[in-house]
Amino acid sequence: MKRTILKISIFSIMIAGLFSCEDFLDREPVDYSTTGFYKSEVAIKSGLEGVYNSLYIVTYYSNRPAQFALDFFTGLCVERTENTTIGAGDALVPDNSVVQQWWTGNYLTISRANSLLSGAEPYLNELNENALQYLAEARVLRAFAYYNLISTYGDVPFFDIPVTVEEFGAPRTSKVDILDFILTELEDASNDLQWIAAERGRVDKAVALGLKARAALLGGSLNYGGKATEYFSTSAAAAQSVIGNRALASNFDDLFTIAGQAKSDVRNEMLFEIMYSSQGVTKFHWIPFGMVSRNYGQTGMHPTQMLADTYECIDGKRIDESPLYDVKNPSLNRDPRFKSTLWMHGDTVLGSTTGGGPNVQFVLDVYNPTTQFYSYSSQAWVERTNADINSSAAWTSFANAGLGFIFKKLSAELSEAVRTNTTNFPIMRYAEVLLTYAEAKIELGELDASVYDAINQVRNRSNMPNVSTDRLGNQDRMRQLVRRERKVELVMEGLHHVDMRRWQIGDLENEGPCYGYPVALSKDANGYITSGGYADATPDMIPNFGTDSRHDLNDIPNYTSFKEKLKMRDANRFWNSRFELWPIPQAERDIDVNLSQNEGY
Repeated sequence: MKRTILKISIFSIMIAGLFSCEDFLDREPVDYSTTGFYKSEVAIKSGLEGVYNSLYIVTYYSNRPAQFALDFFTGLCVERTENTTIGAGDALVPDNSVVQQWWTGNYLTISRANSLLSGAEPYLNELNENALQYLAEARVLRAFAYYNLISTYGDVPFFDIPVTVEEFGAPRTSKVDILDFILTELEDASNDLQWIAAERGRVDKAVALGLKARAALLGGSLNYGGKATEYFSTSAAAAQSVIGNRALASNFDDLFTIAGQAKSDVRNEMLFEIMYSSQGVTKFHWIPFGMVSRNYGQTGMHPTQMLADTYECIDGKRIDESPLYDVKNPSLNRDPRFKSTLWMHGDTVLGSTTGGGPNVQFVLDVYNPTTQFYSYSSQAWVERTNADINSSAAWTSFANAGLGFIFKKLSAELSEAVRTNTTNFPIMRYAEVLLTYAEAKIELGELDASVYDAINQVRNRSNMPNVSTDRLGNQDRMRQLVRRERKVELVMEGLHHVDMRRWQIGDLENEGPCYGYPVALSKDANGYITSGGYADATPDMIPNFGTDSRHDLNDIPNYTSFKEKLKMRDANRFWNSRFELWPIPQAERDIDVNLSQNEGY
């Protein structure tokens, strides 16, 4: 493949990548010339630490990993300020800071990996097994960065050696060529990796092949180069090679807490994580603090009703099909992942502002200016001000800026203060591999027992029933189910952003305003609800998923018939075909005149 290069702003990052290598969690930078340096295991390991450290460079809104933010560019989540995200005010523009940071951060990973791999190349015949493993890890991380780039921007500049000043002026390389490079790299690198890394946080064979399955699924779904069948076959084969060599954790909730992540079965499922630590020089994130109630945090990012309504009832049927669905109590009789992922009105929340266990306990209330709090001093429940309704920052809350739901997933840790969370963030889980295998096989029309078993493993872990008999052998019905499973199992893990593009449903998820909880129809003089809300919800307040076959296939609800009774935000939400790809950052194009822009920007 032709070796191309990047522009000066990225070049400066590449140069920095040559000279700073940091441990996974903390290490002082070590300066050195790479010439003749990477010829020992110790030196190569040191260089690899710099590649891993680049995963921490890109954060979103104050110390949150970039992957966490990606689902907020879909219909499943919204930010607190209306009309600021994709499809809701045209914020996806070439000078958007997130657009720039995602580009820059991934190229930083590529830069550091290229420096290490090129520096070690003259000494390959002299290196021991450990050193070769480290180089394989660098190749996986580089492939991961290129996957992030092509899945987001399409064609991008490609290079697999360190850049020089003389090589400025890079054009864009075809995403198909880059994808083929990724798939070959990951297969080759996997040969030098163990099935499970000895040191947690490092990539291993399962990650390499899982990423190969993920990347090939992208190419198959979007028919890169007219090779959809080839890519789906590659995806299924790569995922199948992982199946049986890793396993699901026994408890879904354990995946997202510190105590749970210490368990061996969770370690087995967590193929790839961004690692955090409370030991030594800490590395922590603010994911929970930015999502929980205003009663103890700083709510700013919210799940949508569209996501909430995707969860089946415990009979395995969608809410418009199940007799178990209760409009007055929507969390009743639902897929257990509903309550593992979401808090809503009426739920009792446990939180911690100090660490070492809960010191906040209260009832979420989306309507009233006060709510019930548990007093740890008097060991009794008392009525106190509800900051989600009655505070200077209440405009950001799940009741006002949100749609009546809060993310419990990634926010339920009690052993640490909500501001300083060190729960590892999942980049790839075994559950994804199972669902990727199933989807690739479904798209190939190969509906066999292995497909049903892969989906059943994920569903059964959360006590959901097996694939129903009416779906067996039906490609569209199986396609619907695997897409539904990916949403409810993997939301907030940065995957739906690409799934939405692969399935080409951005127009459906972002076609109009966001609707949420049933609003209060009347309140008394003190602001307390007297009619409306969940208590007065009527049986007709069930969304219509059958607007057309695409809406039904992708579980996209329509609330038009009772929208006047619902919370509404993002009135100007819309979709444009250009949103299928992010724009190339304007700062990069200002420097590199050969770097073309994506269509429509």
